[in-house]
Amino acid sequence: MKRREFIEKTAATSALLSLGLSLSSFETSKTKHLTILHTNDVHSYIDPFPADHPRNANMGGVARRAALIETIRKENPNVLLLDAGDIFQGTPYFNYYGGELEFKLMSMMKYDASAIGNHDFDNGLQGLYAQLPHATFDFISANYDFKNTVMNGFVKPYKVFDKNGIKVGVFGLGVELQGLVDKKMYGETVYNDPVETAQDMVRILKKELKCDLVICLSHIGYSYKNEPNKICDLKLATLTKDIDMIIGGHTHTFLDKPTIVKNIEDKDVLVNQVGCYGINLGRIDVFFDSDKNKTHQGRSIVV
Repeated sequence: MKRREFIEKTAATSALLSLGLSLSSFETSKTKHLTILHTNDVHSYIDPFPADHPRNANMGGVARRAALIETIRKENPNVLLLDAGDIFQGTPYFNYYGGELEFKLMSMMKYDASAIGNHDFDNGLQGLYAQLPHATFDFISANYDFKNTVMNGFVKPYKVFDKNGIKVGVFGLGVELQGLVDKKMYGETVYNDPVETAQDMVRILKKELKCDLVICLSHIGYSYKNEPNKICDLKLATLTKDIDMIIGGHTHTFLDKPTIVKNIEDKDVLVNQVGCYGINLGRIDVFFDSDKNKTHQGRSIVV
């Protein structure tokens, strides 16, 4: 190295150190960190379980969840907060307020998006529609066609979020309603095949919109041991490509950490679900290097 170059490099390094910085800090700054928080099947459980509950004593509650979410946001401002459906039905709060309280509280916690679960139809399409003004977040469902209902135009198939330069595409899937929900509750809502719909969505999100991360927000269920041919999150992961993670609901499946499934191209898909009633909050941290390569870690946090 020439003497002049040596002096210039030494001077630059000294300046960085005098500011409390190191060269390694510039290396780590290239890594971008996204935190995905998620719930599912909260079913109008606003309060914590009572102290004398035989299984879930003192667990859950919106106030604790809100405090936990706020703490995590202080650690990392790049947070995406999602719900996988079945917000409604389960406590007298829903019977009395019809979903207004649930939507207001989720809005206060700054949820970004929610899928639509089968129990979200429990007051009919008109009941769901009536509560929409209380929600500041988006409802997404790609395989429910609402065009001949009052919900037409109020549900998006997908949404793209920009988090510190990371493009995250989220699309929603719902469970088949026929045989599960009274026809008069969902009216002319049309259910479309989740696998075909998912492939249409990832083509748009990955190929056309160039998303760095594609998330399926699902309410089709984790798995069905007694119905091996029924579509579920695990099966969806194996039959598709370009989905990075499936955040699910419907089957009230408690997972300590995401399940890793190989997709049709033998690539990893994270599948996660955090039970029900707001007992747990799911957390998945995704790290992107300068080339947008991803690493991740996930776990369920008891609220």
